Amino acid sequence: MFARNVVQATFVVLLFIAGASGSSAQGFKTLSSFNGVNGRYPFVPPVQGTDGNLYGTTVYGGAYDRGSIYKITLAGQLSTVYSFCSLPGCPDGEDLYGGLLLAADGNFYGVTMFGGTNNEGTVFKITSGGQLTTLYNFCSMPGCTDGWAPETALIQATDGNLYGTTGQGGAYGGGTVFKITTAGRRTTLYDFCTQSGCADGSFPNQLVQGKDRSFYGTTYYGGTGGYGTIFKLTPKGQLTTLHSFCSDTLCTDGSHPSTALVQSSDGAFYGTTDFGGSLQSGGTAFSITSTGQFATVYDFCVTTGCPDGYWPLTPLVQASNGMFYGTTSRGGGGSMNGGTIFSLNSAGQLTTLYSFCPQSGCADGQTPVQGMLQATSGAFYGTASAGGSANDGTAFSFSAGLRPFIVTNPAAGKVGSSVMILGNNLSGTTSVTFNGVAAIFTVASATEITTTVPSGATTGKVKVTTSTRTLTTNVAFRVLP
Repeated sequence: MFARNVVQATFVVLLFIAGASGSSAQGFKTLSSFNGVNGRYPFVPPVQGTDGNLYGTTVYGGAYDRGSIYKITLAGQLSTVYSFCSLPGCPDGEDLYGGLLLAADGNFYGVTMFGGTNNEGTVFKITSGGQLTTLYNFCSMPGCTDGWAPETALIQATDGNLYGTTGQGGAYGGGTVFKITTAGRRTTLYDFCTQSGCADGSFPNQLVQGKDRSFYGTTYYGGTGGYGTIFKLTPKGQLTTLHSFCSDTLCTDGSHPSTALVQSSDGAFYGTTDFGGSLQSGGTAFSITSTGQFATVYDFCVTTGCPDGYWPLTPLVQASNGMFYGTTSRGGGGSMNGGTIFSLNSAGQLTTLYSFCPQSGCADGQTPVQGMLQATSGAFYGTASAGGSANDGTAFSFSAGLRPFIVTNPAAGKVGSSVMILGNNLSGTTSVTFNGVAAIFTVASATEITTTVPSGATTGKVKVTTSTRTLTTNVAFRVLP
């Protein structure tokens, strides 16, 4: 089961099946095409930096064809921030399947799947100016009990530390969940395949921290039938399996989830499975509570030709209007079966918003594998892993007509802790409030405000008032005790 996403992405890109007629391109724009030199095979969507630009990774390409970090403006100007494998042996790492994390210190953090001193992957820190620091080299312990082959993005938890997963290695070979400080001190939080037959799962995907401070995630393999799991993991490393996939006859509940969960405003977690479902094994969208109440929300490939798409190898994002948005890697109405952009509500109503590759050549891109980011402008941004002018992938935007908003980094903190607020056109800010309590702030730029959680603040929305409008966070900022 080596390098699950590598194998998966390869057959997805190579499979071409004729689809139905194309859909409307309203709201869609191709921002830039990758051409190898500036990156090749962008696997994950970008993240928004403090300067308002978008930053992302490519698996291959760059100056040495072993992966790159790029910057792209909202107008589509693409440039390379860093090219990996700059020295013999790739001590700085190679092959970036995971995306970037913008941490509260303003730096980006990420992982490489291979390379480093042991050629089994790294954790790195990089500035927006391209100064890279390797924080950890995997397989530094005998038998690789510290894990190897990390390929999912890191998250920053409420304790300020970074958490991630390795798909391989660990004490039992099923992968790990690890914690690492921003200074590079790593510890293992959990080893998968601890239980007989890997009933606790193996090959873990990206984590999400719930409002209860526990970590939630999925595994691609393992569980009672070997088709993957959903788990809850406490900060002390106690794991509970909430669901084993393919528990229903013919895997109608889905199988093999490959992405992160998202916690909705209703408290439940939502995600997708690559395969399974009650129809044509096109994959599913599902919900699950923190206590394990599971429900299938949507079955993909509802009709012949799969105009709604199939194989949603994508995390969902809950947008500012409460709807979920995502992509499917295949299907849709394009002539080359190149995937879709869709919206979905919690009741299971899906709308296909765009079908990739409406014409031969796929200039708009093909096979969007890992979903999208909703930037503070209100628009969505993502990448297609193939297509474009050089067939090395594209970066795109999609507007659903949603209004601008702000985000806080971090999303929770104690009174007196520092908070970044990201947005657009913030230069004329006149006030910042945390659930109605005024805060002292500094406008660092048109896209960033620095502030601290004010005394008396309680959990609720953060608002920024400028001379022309009021901007609000999508989710409540949680004031920690």
